[in-house]
Amino acid sequence: MQPSQSIATNWLTVCDLEDILPNTGVCALVEGQQVAIFRAGQDALYAIDNYDPFSKAYVLSRGIVGDRNGVPKVASPIYKQNFNLKTGECFDDASVVVRTFAVQLVGNQVQVSLT
Repeated sequence: MQPSQSIATNWLTVCDLEDILPNTGVCALVEGQQVAIFRAGQDALYAIDNYDPFSKAYVLSRGIVGDRNGVPKVASPIYKQNFNLKTGECFDDASVVVRTFAVQLVGNQVQVSLT
C-alpha cells in the first residue's frame, strides 16, 4: 500500500477494496467532486479527477490502467491520452495536468481526501 499523497485531514470512505478489481478504476462522488480511484495491481491505490480535459467528459475512471516505464498510468477511454496516476501529468501533453487526491486503505475500506 502506498502512503497517502499529501497530508490529508478529511478522509471519506468511498468503497471496499474488493469493489475495485485489480488494474481497473471506479468513480466516486466525493463532496460533489467526481474522483477516479484506481487499483494498480493488487494493492496500489491512486485517485485523480475523473474529468478528461481533452474530451471534456467525466470518463477517466473507465480508462485502461497500465504503466509507462514503471510509472502507473491510465489511458483515457476517449482519445487515449495517458495520465500519470501519481502526479496527474499527461504523458502526451506536458501542459495538461489533472488533480490528484490523497487515498488510503484503512482495514478493507478505501478512503479519499480532497484536502
